[in-house]
Amino acid sequence: MAKTAKALIWFGIITGLVLLPACQTSATCDPADVQISEIVYKRTPQGDLRLHVHQCGEGADRPVIVFFFGGGWVGGNPRQFFPHCRQLAALGMVAVSAEYRVRNRHGTTPFECVADGKSAIRYLRAHAAELGIDPDRVVAAGGSAGGHVAACTVTIAACDEDSEDITISSKPNALVLFNPVVDTTKLGYGANRFKDDPRKLSPVHHIREELPPTMIFHGTADTTVPFENVERFCREMHEAGNECTLIPFEGKKHGFFNYGRDEDNRSYHETVAQMDEFLGGHGFLQ
Repeated sequence: MAKTAKALIWFGIITGLVLLPACQTSATCDPADVQISEIVYKRTPQGDLRLHVHQCGEGADRPVIVFFFGGGWVGGNPRQFFPHCRQLAALGMVAVSAEYRVRNRHGTTPFECVADGKSAIRYLRAHAAELGIDPDRVVAAGGSAGGHVAACTVTIAACDEDSEDITISSKPNALVLFNPVVDTTKLGYGANRFKDDPRKLSPVHHIREELPPTMIFHGTADTTVPFENVERFCREMHEAGNECTLIPFEGKKHGFFNYGRDEDNRSYHETVAQMDEFLGGHGFLQ
């Protein structure tokens, strides 16, 4: 990334302002007309896992975004990101909210969560033609533990299912993360889930060169995932030569971005607008 662009990103981190190009997106349909379908993408001993696919009609070579819900790897629901999916589907993307295994429903660990995230991306690429998507324009997104799952699809080399074709990449072409867990040591969140080695699934400890462009939304008053964690993640990304844009929300706590969290949904609309601009600037929206 050019030094000027990096400087602008750091200016945004420090001041809370973000300098992004004007949004050039235009709707392809009304969000109320978005069609939703379900696809089983993985069969596990604990049950089938589904993709909730949002799209406007049929098409070919469309960009796709897959969201992973939050819930501390314990609970959560894919409906969390249905509002985001409707918005992006109306703008021409195929937008997916994925199920993955969690402890309360499946008795699993974060390792299965990450394995399912990788499986979802592989499924989308393997079935790109029938789904009408471009396998080279895949975005992974998520909130909190779901943000961790998305981040792990590009940073963690482990957690690939033995039964899958690993020649199909599970690494997305971009990341959009909402108050994500990026450090699973005692400095972050979830260290008690990784007693053998809390760094095994800690994205900030596995940053390297040539990772995809990343946007992070995070509240400065987050007491669940410390704001310092994402600052450090972005700094490490920049030092490795990667693009990482951090959008701070002053005084906001964990989960501030969810639809219905604010009375007027202001935080939801602000994050969605900047997400649209980020995706448009990287060729995922026209």
